[in-house]
Formats: sequence, C-alpha cells, structure tokens
Amino acid sequence: MAEKMSFEQSLQRLDEIVRHLEKGDLPLSDSLALFEEGTGLLASCSKMLESAEQKVVKLRKGADRQPEELPFEDEA
Repeated sequence: MAEKMSFEQSLQRLDEIVRHLEKGDLPLSDSLALFEEGTGLLASCSKMLESAEQKVVKLRKGADRQPEELPFEDEA
C-alpha cells in the first residue's frame, strides 16, 4: 500500500480480512495473499501501539495517596 494507514484504518482492514478468510470460499492463493496482508497490518498496529504507549503518562501514588502523573522517560 502506497500510503500509510492509520491505526483505525488498519484495524478496519484487518476486520475485513478476517471476515473474508472466515467465509472459506476464497481460492488458496487469495487466502494466502490476505493472510500475508493481515500479518503485515498486525505488525504495523503493534508498532503503532508501542509508539503510543511510550507517549502515555505513568500514574503513581503521591505523598497524599492521590495519583501523580509522570511522563515516560525518553529512550532515545
């Protein structure tokens, strides 16, 4: 695919692929092509999730026992 898909678009495409594969009416070559596309999308989604996770704020209890927000440390 020429353009990079968003996480949501990738999930939507994965859902379409699963529905097609679950029908079981595709020729083997088409099923394999869809499976290959799906594994690529899955890897892409995992990478996007890891990237997003690094931007998330950690929570911990402060001295007053209330949550305190701390940014993740940069791993660059």
